[in-house]
Amino acid sequence: MQQHDLIDPRDSALPQDSASLRDDAAQPSAALMSAADAPQAAATQAPAIEIPPVTLFVCTTCKVADAAPDMPPAGSDLFEALQALATGDATLDQVAVQPVKCLGNCKRGLSAALIHRDGWTYVFGDLAPTSGEDLLTGARLFLTSTDGILPWRGRPDVLKRNMVARVPPLAVSPPAS
Repeated sequence: MQQHDLIDPRDSALPQDSASLRDDAAQPSAALMSAADAPQAAATQAPAIEIPPVTLFVCTTCKVADAAPDMPPAGSDLFEALQALATGDATLDQVAVQPVKCLGNCKRGLSAALIHRDGWTYVFGDLAPTSGEDLLTGARLFLTSTDGILPWRGRPDVLKRNMVARVPPLAVSPPAS
């Protein structure tokens, strides 16, 4: 993190050429805007991207526990296998398979995460390079979810035993009173 000197734009001791600093300070930053200002600011930002209903992230830097240090990461093999399995599968049209450099689950690699656009995120570890079909079965099952939770019934055993975490969605409803 870089350290910056903070300048108070209201400081009358500022040099004359700092007028632009004062003008900029009069404009609210995006982080300080009220909710009422947000739609106006959003209109000037880049267009929104389409987020698929389900995304499967695969850690491509994961290695299997007994792999030699000079061996390429088995996570890359798992990702490539998933891409091959998903290609041409119409049931997976709404699933994005994406590589990620690290899921921070190194002691339980190979790792993957299933994310529902309107629901929970599931992180799995201790996967094998051959776990691709099980992950895609989980993705198909997740697509059928009406509550954003990965159904237990029908979930492959590897996705039952090897779940590391279940993360709630960002938009969580307040508790009932």
